[in-house]
Amino acid sequence: MKQSTAIKIATGVAAAAIGGLFLYSRATRPPVINPRVPQPARPVDLARYAGKWFELARHENRFQKGLDAVTAEYTLEKDGKVRIVNSGLRAGDKERDVAEGLAIVADEATRAKLKVSFFGPLYTGDYWVLDHGDDYDWSIVGEPSGRYLWVLSRDPHPAPELAQALRERVEALGYDRWALRITRQD
Repeated sequence: MKQSTAIKIATGVAAAAIGGLFLYSRATRPPVINPRVPQPARPVDLARYAGKWFELARHENRFQKGLDAVTAEYTLEKDGKVRIVNSGLRAGDKERDVAEGLAIVADEATRAKLKVSFFGPLYTGDYWVLDHGDDYDWSIVGEPSGRYLWVLSRDPHPAPELAQALRERVEALGYDRWALRITRQD
């Protein structure tokens, strides 16, 4: 086989593999639950946002499928990046699934929009703090496609009044709260 033919075949195989991965990633994304994602409601003080959060609910996705006891910990780095450690438990597992990533601020004016990467610099995702409590006791996080949503709290078991207020705020932001999966924090 000539070298140019081998190169053409290898290039074709690589293009097909990349195309297949792209189509797989598109096909396994969750459905849009909010076609009109709002801009973040207010600026974010990342120093106050840092720390440990407990996930109360999320729109189920393939990378968290079946996880409960989910937490997210944010640490400000000296270079301005935000270190992220997400973890959770699957039923029957004794060890937590852990995903570590880095985020950079994508909107300096509000600091409410971040670009997050858990897989190195080649793939980044949007992370928008759509709203948060005045005391940074809760947060609602989404992204511009309307496919993902997380409801976070500093308390794994917030007061019923706060839980109800968060469900109402999710709806006010244009999301169907009934599409959310409640995260068990036992």
